[in-house]
Amino acid sequence: RAPDEVTELVLDNCLCVRGEIECLNDAFKELEFLSMANVELNSLAWLPSLNKCQKLELSDNRISGGLEVLTEKCPNLTYLTLSGNIIKDLRTVEVLQNLKNLKKKLVHLKDMRKKRKKMRMRMKLKQVQSWEREKRKWASHT
Repeated sequence: RAPDEVTELVLDNCLCVRGEIECLNDAFKELEFLSMANVELNSLAWLPSLNKCQKLELSDNRISGGLEVLTEKCPNLTYLTLSGNIIKDLRTVEVLQNLKNLKKKLVHLKDMRKKRKKMRMRMKLKQVQSWEREKRKWASHT
């Protein structure tokens, strides 16, 4: 098929060259579903304009930022998967709020922040409890 006739494209497990997929370009104007899972992507800067794209699968790559490109290049996304990437900061995904058509936000960012704060508190509590056990253990040996 010609690229302008393709509505679904699955490129899973195809390795990209220098961080981009060479065959994917602006000719794919009708693309509604694109899957690029486990292709070693580290950036979305090269992504062509995919105005009709509604579903985008980007799991298990090396993406750590630059998600604002999605609001420009794929403004009609309703489904997005970013699991298995190296996104470390919540501010990185906040730009996804600009994608008005997403059916479900991955997790509400405020809820995610609360969960992280609780998790940190639990970790600190476990450390303190561990130190207390160690102190008692050493005290009993002396």
